[in-house]
Amino acid sequence: MFDPSTSQMWDIAIVGGCGHVGLPLGIAFATRGANVVLVDQADDKVALVNSGKLPFMESGADEPLARLIGDRIVASSDPRVVASSKVVIVVIGTPVDEHQNPEPHKVIDAIEALVPYLRDHHLLVLRSTIYPGTTALVEKLLERNSLAIDVAFCPERIAEGKAMVELFKLPQIVSARNDRAIQRSSELFGRLTDQIVVLSPEEAELAKLFTNTWRYIRFATANQLFMMAQDFGVSYERIRKGISEGYPRAKDLPGAGYTAGPCLLKDTLQLAAFNNNDFVLGQAAISVNEGFPLYVVSQMERKFEKLNELTVGLLGMAFKGESDDTRSSLSYKIKRILRYRAGAVLCTDPYVTSDKEIYPLDIVLERSDVLVIGAPHEVYAELTTQLPIVDVWCLRGEESGL
Repeated sequence: MFDPSTSQMWDIAIVGGCGHVGLPLGIAFATRGANVVLVDQADDKVALVNSGKLPFMESGADEPLARLIGDRIVASSDPRVVASSKVVIVVIGTPVDEHQNPEPHKVIDAIEALVPYLRDHHLLVLRSTIYPGTTALVEKLLERNSLAIDVAFCPERIAEGKAMVELFKLPQIVSARNDRAIQRSSELFGRLTDQIVVLSPEEAELAKLFTNTWRYIRFATANQLFMMAQDFGVSYERIRKGISEGYPRAKDLPGAGYTAGPCLLKDTLQLAAFNNNDFVLGQAAISVNEGFPLYVVSQMERKFEKLNELTVGLLGMAFKGESDDTRSSLSYKIKRILRYRAGAVLCTDPYVTSDKEIYPLDIVLERSDVLVIGAPHEVYAELTTQLPIVDVWCLRGEESGL
């Protein structure tokens, strides 16, 4: 059994290390020869990881975790292991509260809790999305505690489920206040990728927010155009394919879909708050994306006579296809709306196990009058059924949709 009080020196300690950001990162570093300790307060996740199993779906991570656990990787709920590391990576980001206001103090509180275990030799890397100016606040916190620590902000830009590919292929942004911290963080992430992009901390903080906000706005554009085409009685997907075929300037137009997950909306809200809530494009994107489920249900009311008497089967409760992550999933917004607008709603998902209201697919198919694809899991693309299917993703072909 791992004893955190031993004098073993770790190359890297990842705080929040059993989550969606920290665990794939730890596995990636371990595959490149680093000794990694994953620090996490969730005892159940720590135990699961130490048994060689993932707490969530992450393609390509199962085998290296099972192979390296207990050797290159160990998980612990004891923060004392931080003191015996060379590099401390914190994957705690800035959340938003129930009123959609950023809470930048959460990151500061987390670093302050680590102060008893931080040492002058450490490189402290902030990894998750943080509110602009947070890196400077962390630096001041460490100065007040007389700690001479190199601080870097190296934002994660990985698509969930693709970490074990993208951590090694995508360029890594590194930022710090001095040359030594830049060099150390560049060497750290140079274990994973040859492409290092150097920015100032303030530039990097905005770069992460810009990245996610740009994606969110692009998806809102697609959803708005989808609604225009739908109201005009034509297929958005056919139009999209038509204008992008052989025409490079339209290749980046996304398909429609429910734009959700733990980052895109949150980071758009943070950027708006940072700019004194003067962010017309971002706020319009929020209106479009968050309003999309209500638009879909309203269209269903027009299409299906007496929807309030029908049972709707909702296929997929994760926020994206081939994922078990339900955080901020718009499938749950669709479910809430349908509870009032439909006779009944039944939910199913092949991967989500945390929801007690999930039914097996065969039961949903048997009891439903109409189906709605919430998450575009591949299993639904070839689903054999005579029931009408609402498929805004056009998972089942360009003529599907509403």
